[in-house]
Amino acid sequence: MIYFFFHQAFPGQYRLLVQTLAADPRNRVYFITQAASVEIPNVEVVIYQRPDVSMLRLHTMTAELDYNVLTGLAVAETCKSLLAQGVRPDLLVGHGGWGETLFLKDVFADVPLLTYFEFYYHQHGVDIDFDPEFKSIFDDPHRLRIKNATIQMAFDATDWGNSPTRWQHSLHPPEMRPRISVIHEGIDTRRVAPNPRTTFTIPETGQVLNAKMPVVTYVARNLEPYRGFHSFMRSLPLIQRRHPEAVTLIVGGDGVSYGTPPPPGSSFKALLLEELQGQLDLGRIHFLGKLDYAEYLRVLQVSSAHVYLTYPFVLSWSFIEAMAAGCLMIGSATAPVLEVLEDGVNGIAVDFFSAEAIAEAVSVALTDRKRSRALRTAALAKARSEFSFHDVTYPRWLDLFDRLRQ
Repeated sequence: MIYFFFHQAFPGQYRLLVQTLAADPRNRVYFITQAASVEIPNVEVVIYQRPDVSMLRLHTMTAELDYNVLTGLAVAETCKSLLAQGVRPDLLVGHGGWGETLFLKDVFADVPLLTYFEFYYHQHGVDIDFDPEFKSIFDDPHRLRIKNATIQMAFDATDWGNSPTRWQHSLHPPEMRPRISVIHEGIDTRRVAPNPRTTFTIPETGQVLNAKMPVVTYVARNLEPYRGFHSFMRSLPLIQRRHPEAVTLIVGGDGVSYGTPPPPGSSFKALLLEELQGQLDLGRIHFLGKLDYAEYLRVLQVSSAHVYLTYPFVLSWSFIEAMAAGCLMIGSATAPVLEVLEDGVNGIAVDFFSAEAIAEAVSVALTDRKRSRALRTAALAKARSEFSFHDVTYPRWLDLFDRLRQ
């Protein structure tokens, strides 16, 4: 089988999938992308030229759509070059959010195309108007309509689609849903698993933590409101007063992945530290930045209470990975968290905005060992039974691929 994958940031959501497919000598895997900072054995990365729109004079809304069209054209030309070299795929798989899949069927009319539909934008009732404290940069119905236009064009140009959660699937218009399967990318539960013997060394102090210590953890790609960083930080004075021995580990960068950026020259971390000045024992709070994967897993494995907060938005891989690592999960009572977390069964659901509720849940995790053990066990079982890549989702991917090729 010859696979073509498409994602502007290699390998995107497809890391485990392309890694596993490429390990099979019967397959050839090509990945068409704008840039690749990592390598995956046996995956042939093909870089397409990122569009240059600096000379265009367009309406601000039209510019994004035009960029996506130019991206799709660049990808189509790259595919034509591969075809001219005698490389013809059996299956096309790509993300539909940035235009990369728009013209693939014009190049490979008889090759099945599976498109990833991650999120469909809404003016009300989802992420845009969720947090009154931070006005969204997307709080404009005209701009949202244009963003959704690329998604709708991608749907028109595909044979089938996939979304990672039922809630994300439900955001798409009714006419789209019947041709979109719900299938998560999957988590490598062979690697991500509890390890009671793990230790984590705090870089700046050399203190060695283990799973028997009271360790509170928080992880996000970037420390920002979309992932509840402000709510978590505001809970820390309460947590520290109740548990003066607890250590807090915070993983994430100072950039912005989603939503409104902080003022120029600042970060949400700096803003929250200024707001909470004098209320925190900073000697027990450690900002670790972005860690390599092995160190990140160590953080999860020594965690006593893992806090995951999010606007109603796409579900982070770290949420499922924390479950698979055996963490005591404290999650915001928002979609799609509640699709996975059952309050009192495999974790504790809290009000996203309530510092008191977050602190109380952390107290339960640090003091009620019997309940914590039961919640951890159930979370681990959920991760393995529904999200294990090798045992659950990879067979589903292969089945979907087979059906598309019939």
